[in-house]
Amino acid sequence: MNVNMKRRRGDTANRRISFARSARFGAGRCCAAFLLLSTICASAQTLAPTWKPRLNKPLEKYDNPPSYIYRLESSPRMISPYGVFTSYQVNVDADGNNIVGDAANECSISVDPTNPSKMAIGWRQFNSVLSNFRQGGWGYTTDGGIHWTFPGVLEDNVFRSDPVTSSDETGTFFYLSLLQTFCENMYRSTNGGQSWTELQANGLAEGGDKQWFTIDKTGGPGHGFQYQSSDGINCSGGGVQFQRSTDGGVTWQAPIIIPNEPTDGTLDVDTNGNLFIGGEGFSPFYCVRSSNAQFGGQTPTFDQNTQIDMGGELSGGGINPAGLDGMLFLAIDHSGGPTNNNIYMLASVAPPGRSTTDVMFVRSTDGGLTFSTPHKINDDPVNPSKWHWFGTFSVAPNGRLDAVWYDTRNAVNNTDSQLFYSFSTDAGVTWSPNVAVSNQFTPFEGYPNQSKIGDYITMVSDETGGNVAYSATFNLNPNNGQHEEDVYYVRVFPSGQGPSPTPTPTASPSATPTPTPTPTPTATPTPSPTATVSPTPTATPTPRPTPTPRTIPTPRARPTPRPRP
Repeated sequence: MNVNMKRRRGDTANRRISFARSARFGAGRCCAAFLLLSTICASAQTLAPTWKPRLNKPLEKYDNPPSYIYRLESSPRMISPYGVFTSYQVNVDADGNNIVGDAANECSISVDPTNPSKMAIGWRQFNSVLSNFRQGGWGYTTDGGIHWTFPGVLEDNVFRSDPVTSSDETGTFFYLSLLQTFCENMYRSTNGGQSWTELQANGLAEGGDKQWFTIDKTGGPGHGFQYQSSDGINCSGGGVQFQRSTDGGVTWQAPIIIPNEPTDGTLDVDTNGNLFIGGEGFSPFYCVRSSNAQFGGQTPTFDQNTQIDMGGELSGGGINPAGLDGMLFLAIDHSGGPTNNNIYMLASVAPPGRSTTDVMFVRSTDGGLTFSTPHKINDDPVNPSKWHWFGTFSVAPNGRLDAVWYDTRNAVNNTDSQLFYSFSTDAGVTWSPNVAVSNQFTPFEGYPNQSKIGDYITMVSDETGGNVAYSATFNLNPNNGQHEEDVYYVRVFPSGQGPSPTPTPTASPSATPTPTPTPTPTATPTPSPTATVSPTPTATPTPRPTPTPRTIPTPRARPTPRPRP
């Protein structure tokens, strides 16, 4: 199904229908919205209690029917400069203006590696802050993020959440979306995100809550394979599950339970085709490896399981009352240099005895067999009142590491947040001085009848910088006097940050690995140079082969995790 023509947001006829509805319901609804949002904001400023993500009810649930747009107002799109960095609003209407009265959060970005000026961002789209009903929103740019087009949602009046997007090496984009059944389906775009094709009927990608996926971009036998994992709340039985697609996301093989159940994390593939999954189990973090998932004729097994100290635990609540304060992100170096196949993990975690979070980082130089001691990336003095949340990172093709996160260090109230940035050119041994790259915003306003600003933000790096998709509340809604949740794009880069960090000795590894056959060693890291020009390749994408999917036995039953909020 091609959804290029689904322009519900910018369609004049639909706006006239909305105007008719607003005539009947507008005044009372607006008053109710103001009271509701004022109450939510006031309660959130007191900071909700924190909670463990694995011990409560699902993060996603269907609890409101499809909503309508009751207001027709628009305002100029937000362009928010801060020093040498500029954030551009992504969720705009057909005329490029801000949509007053909606909300957008939980954004995932993809960049075309053959033409970095082409990008797409997926997000959770709330047509009205009066409702918690969300849909699969997306926007695309062809000029490097300065102007964005929001054609509509993937499917009108269909509940969607947890958007995850990614690109293969030819510039084909994919968009994985969670449905209200806790099943999923995958979309594909061959024109830079301007239109999307549904690859299977709703739910036939199976999966579950807080799913993530990655693509094998190596030249090995698993080239083009897609891998995904999801937590224990899913549509295909209990337990944290792994699934594989050998035909580019069209069909998905039966799920397999992942050892030690790492969840709220991500996946990546090294240059040898080995798959790694990182996440938090019921207490510690784990990095698990499958060396045979790349072979379509074999049932994937996990032959290495390493327990990891991240310096704390994932949490939810607090500054993000109904959501996570951060996920675990795993990414692998594909630079081809001395740091090639280093495995990196980063997360915003609550250190022991704290409820607020720091951005912590570890790395493995021996194929995931051992990991370094945790390193704190946010460089402000330890302050139990300050939050460093929604940490995420990516690895540039030249091996540079870029990290961003929300930070309250400059806030008198300890909750107003800014996007901060740091980078490393020596495999994460040292990190550059942190710099703010956005203005401050309050995370407690603009809630769409759901007290959170999503569960994550994302970024994709290239040789000279990083492309970031994040949510913020810069726009003021004049109807209720509060700011709105919107999606923004900002380009971060080391040259805007001062000198590179000075390397210091590498910390000793600290891990309790499970014995494993033949781990893949990597070289000891040395600083990787940063290129000074952006690539502008113009290679023509070529289709990849389509292997025949194979059946995998149904996994044994596992206990269902306790519900989460």
